[in-house]
Amino acid sequence: MPERRPSTAFAQAYAVIMAGGSGTRFWPLSRRRRPKQLLALFGQGTLLEQTVARLRGIIPPARTYIFTSQLLRDEIVRRLPQIPSRQIIAEPAARNTAPTIGLAAHEILRHDRDGLMVVLPSDHVIRRPAEFRRVLKAGCAFARTEGRSVVVGLKPSRPETGYGYVRLGPIAARQAREKIFRVLRFTEKPPAQTAARYVASGDYLWNGGMFIWRASTLMCNLERFQPRMAAGLRRIAKAGATRQVLRRFYPRLQKISVDYALMEKIPEVYAVAADIGWSDVGSWAVAYELNPKDRELNVRPRSSLAVGARGNLIVSAKKFVAAVGVRNLVIVETDDALLVASLDHSQDVGKAVAELDRLGFKNLL
Repeated sequence: MPERRPSTAFAQAYAVIMAGGSGTRFWPLSRRRRPKQLLALFGQGTLLEQTVARLRGIIPPARTYIFTSQLLRDEIVRRLPQIPSRQIIAEPAARNTAPTIGLAAHEILRHDRDGLMVVLPSDHVIRRPAEFRRVLKAGCAFARTEGRSVVVGLKPSRPETGYGYVRLGPIAARQAREKIFRVLRFTEKPPAQTAARYVASGDYLWNGGMFIWRASTLMCNLERFQPRMAAGLRRIAKAGATRQVLRRFYPRLQKISVDYALMEKIPEVYAVAADIGWSDVGSWAVAYELNPKDRELNVRPRSSLAVGARGNLIVSAKKFVAAVGVRNLVIVETDDALLVASLDHSQDVGKAVAELDRLGFKNLL
């Protein structure tokens, strides 16, 4: 299949993919060495591989950077041979998203003073990739002007309390048939009544952690609102950002998200609304909703049997699983562990992992 010719909107766009998470909600399939973004549960390939594939034809591998942990880097290099290995960067310590994005900006500016950053998580599902690319095109075209920062906001489908919200102001422009809104405010994880009011108003989008700006704009905002972090990043960049330099200086940077560090403070923040079939896949219950089901609404492998069983999620790569007379369960089997839980309580799997850690079962983490 021939590659699409990139739009001029993406001519100087660089993808910055965040892949350093160590989620626990998909235990026992997910582990410290195999977090959610490295699981293949939702479509073709892992979530990280799907993230890279969505950029095919618009941002080439030569302009794609992946930031991860030292624990995961080798596996990511193996899975993504098309990305130059020097552009898969291992952070020596988890410092949240603001230092990561600042480090990425320095790397891009080293190659391209006019480089445009497209910051993307790697652990989400997007079921309408063509619409996603269209929204990115509009955001990139608008963000090419120095000083502008664009958040790709997600149209909310429910009053979710676990997400950040973006309050929209007036329309600032129209770009590639997309409306670009001025952002009035960011709100992190509101209570249920507030979230319901936000969704009912139609004036809010979810913040899914996708941002677009010139690397130079990002650095100017860091200099203004996070001067200590900016100074630390300059020191790293000046010393060459080698593995030894990162190990020495990177852990000294403040641990803070880009939302708190910048997005709630900076001027000229805009949003483009995206209806792209997005999900953060935050629990086994969400995985159940996203996958095809049999006649009895079970999600299960071919090598399984369901007798009088309804509404279950079964994951087992090696063993044949027979479910008899059970409902609304998640059953996940690996070589060394078995999870049996109510789908209604699948958000609590993280609590079980914390308890395993407390009890000293390090081999299961």
